[in-house]
Amino acid sequence: MEQVLEHFCANEQAVLDYGAELSKRFADGGIIFLQGDLGAGKTTLVRGILRARGHIGAVKSPTYTLVEPYELLGKTIYHFDLYRLGHPEELEYMGGRDYFSTDALCLVEWPEKAEGFLPAGNLLVKLSYQQEGRMVREFQ
Repeated sequence: MEQVLEHFCANEQAVLDYGAELSKRFADGGIIFLQGDLGAGKTTLVRGILRARGHIGAVKSPTYTLVEPYELLGKTIYHFDLYRLGHPEELEYMGGRDYFSTDALCLVEWPEKAEGFLPAGNLLVKLSYQQEGRMVREFQ
């Protein structure tokens, strides 16, 4: 994948705003892979996407359930957190391939945990700590 954008987010609100911008870019669906260390801002970015689509309320990372569905503005969004996935085949056992329909937006934290069982992503977003904020790097 080729790096196409690098953006510094100075605070949590900037990560939320970046998520809102991604929501517009992927209004018709797609697959976004999110990588970064624990606490790097992956779930915050997802929260920004969901709020831009009208979600009100908490957004927790589905660490134990692996996926949390949302129906917003007539579209389905699936938020995956694969951190606790023991083996990539577990995603297959839970019907993981069925989630990746052409009109859904799939947001996948820790995609490397299911390598070989996920379809190709439309975008890879890598978040990393930098000074007081986060560096966001996009790859297509």
